[in-house]
Amino acid sequence: MVFPRLVAGLALLVVPTLACAAGSATGEMQVAVDHARILKIPSPAATVIIGNPSIVDVAIHDSETLVLTGRSYGVTNVVVIGTGGEVVFDDSVTVTTAEDHSVRVYRQASRSTYSCSPQCEPKVTIGDNQDDFGLAARQFKIREEMINPKD
Repeated sequence: MVFPRLVAGLALLVVPTLACAAGSATGEMQVAVDHARILKIPSPAATVIIGNPSIVDVAIHDSETLVLTGRSYGVTNVVVIGTGGEVVFDDSVTVTTAEDHSVRVYRQASRSTYSCSPQCEPKVTIGDNQDDFGLAARQFKIREEMINPKD
């Protein structure tokens, strides 16, 4: 089959991407799309406010532990207000890409992403060309429906 040789050949032309850093020089939190990070806060939270919930999601594990999950690329902020009305946490959160074991193939302005661990398979990645993204997303959705059928 030509496809694996094509991906392997084109992989040599693709600039390697770096793994997501744990934090930035400014101290703001960074989390990768589809990854979670633990945020420990110094006192119990009463209210959690997310600037843009389409960029990052926050789940409350316990009163002093939050779980941030990257949903889409971008920068937003998270504000945590304590039980006495004080601001416990107020900082920016940057959601980036995590491309460990991935290859991006560029055909002019069109991009496709493959997860290669160890064999390359299509990966649904924001920013990929619509045809590849849509095809992979539909296949993943059909597979999920087969594994977890709705009653």
